[in-house]
Amino acid sequence: MTTLDEKFRALEADNAPGQEVRQETSNLNKIMRGEKYTGIPVDFSHGDVDAFPPTPGSSEAWKNGFDKGGQQAYTEYRGAAQIRESLAERLGTFTGSPISADRELIITPGTQGALFLALGATVTTGTKVAVVEPDYFANRKLVKFFGGEIVPIPLHYQGTPSENGPDLNRIEDAFKSGTKVLVFSTPNNPTGLVYSSNSIAEISTLAATHNVTLIVDQLYSRMLYSGEVYTHLRACDIQPENIITIMGPSKTESLSGFRLGTAFGTARLIERMERLQAIVTLRAAGYNQAVLDTWFQEPAGWMQKRIREHEAIRDELLKIFRAADFWTATPQAGSYLFPQLPPLDVGSNTFVRLLRRQAGVTVTPGTEFAPGYNDSIRLNFSQDHAAAVAAAVRIVKMVGVYRK
Repeated sequence: MTTLDEKFRALEADNAPGQEVRQETSNLNKIMRGEKYTGIPVDFSHGDVDAFPPTPGSSEAWKNGFDKGGQQAYTEYRGAAQIRESLAERLGTFTGSPISADRELIITPGTQGALFLALGATVTTGTKVAVVEPDYFANRKLVKFFGGEIVPIPLHYQGTPSENGPDLNRIEDAFKSGTKVLVFSTPNNPTGLVYSSNSIAEISTLAATHNVTLIVDQLYSRMLYSGEVYTHLRACDIQPENIITIMGPSKTESLSGFRLGTAFGTARLIERMERLQAIVTLRAAGYNQAVLDTWFQEPAGWMQKRIREHEAIRDELLKIFRAADFWTATPQAGSYLFPQLPPLDVGSNTFVRLLRRQAGVTVTPGTEFAPGYNDSIRLNFSQDHAAAVAAAVRIVKMVGVYRK
């Protein structure tokens, strides 16, 4: 039986975005081969909202919410009805299927809050949960926290487009053996892989056949690079009875500071999520909810410009890492790179700490996304272009210092 200490150890947060490892071991000090970096640091663990500022009009929208006073401060637990009504229409249009604002949508404290609520509404002790690997770090941690049993599903992302995607045979086997929930992200965090139309349709059909709940994180589904096509799970012809889609404006739109997310799907699950939210956070911050009025309503050309700028950073970083012989997939969407480092004579977690101290570069170790990825690091390249390039060069130099 899992103890409370074990449950909370599974939520280890030292390498979470925005966090710094607070302890420096004596072993680390012994192996350092340079002085502490004193230049301008770059934190690739999350996006830079100074380099890519929030949606135009977001501060004014927040002020409008503040000016409404108590009416906006104390909304329904699932969010202000008027805001949900508008959101349901826009999200339904974007994802290809209508959404009931009253029954099928909840506003949450960030998409992280939506994920917590969705897994809390579907996972209990012993529930078998299929978790794609590599994928968003909180998936595995929350499944463990809620007492679920992880069933790993390999994600292929190092082959041709026809070869890439989740292992559908493993998914089918998992469903046949009693798995009740599948949680995954597309575009994938950390690789930037977009699931193909065939993969999405097959997952939906298999889940419907075996009565499996699907929880899909579509956080980066607006930031698609040149020529990429996106298939929304909830628009498939065959769908399971229980499905939750998670989206929010925190990343592409740089609104992470407002802690806003949404989840929409099966009314029964949304109701459970509301009940859980009512005792965990009560609601997404009331005044902040008003900022959602800017989502999907940005000025003409704003999103296209943002995508072009990110694509330019992506391409330059890929050149740097590939020139250094770091195998790196080309992200189809989002703002993450997941380079594979050559063998080093220090462990991956130690290297990450050394990188921060000696090169002023913060990255997230690959082991956050699956146990076997200790040779990879994740970078959120939503940064100042020149600073990101300079930091990538420093990463290459650091690897040269500690390479076997």
